[in-house]
Amino acid sequence: MPQTPTKYNNIQVALHWLVALLVVLMLFMGSVVLAQIPNTDPAKLTALRGHMVIAVVVFVLTLVRIVWRRASRQPDHAETGNALLDKLGIAAHFALNILVLLVAASGIGIALQAGLPTIVFGGTGTLPPDLSIYLPRLVHGVLTKLLIALIALHVAGALYHQFVLKDRLFRRVWFGRVVSK
Repeated sequence: MPQTPTKYNNIQVALHWLVALLVVLMLFMGSVVLAQIPNTDPAKLTALRGHMVIAVVVFVLTLVRIVWRRASRQPDHAETGNALLDKLGIAAHFALNILVLLVAASGIGIALQAGLPTIVFGGTGTLPPDLSIYLPRLVHGVLTKLLIALIALHVAGALYHQFVLKDRLFRRVWFGRVVSK
């Protein structure tokens, strides 16, 4: 019978931190950079191009993370000593992946409805005056707010494990040799 690893394997660790970094970058780009540039400004096309390319990378890497996780042996779920918090932690991890995929899907919906691939990558046409006329834009906005809230809870939970419970949780999601128990 295979033993349970005490940490995630290095591929999972790399995917976790790469996706985390890119998601934070995307949330910043969308809510701070893109939101401030009028659709009439040519700089908006450059910013949208970067946002859209990175979004596709995040979407693909998240799918790879999910597949790799299912194909790899996993450490036991981190426990807090509270059954409700333990269940919420499991649900939060599932929800993070789902929200990232849904945010990307709603972004694809905006792009397709607004004709953004042709405008942003093909150089044909101009941006609509306001992207909020498209339903996926409303969904995208709501989902990104939920994602930000869930990321904040995830970080708070990780810090709680590391510094209050002192269970060395960060070792599980950092590079190094995988040891089994």
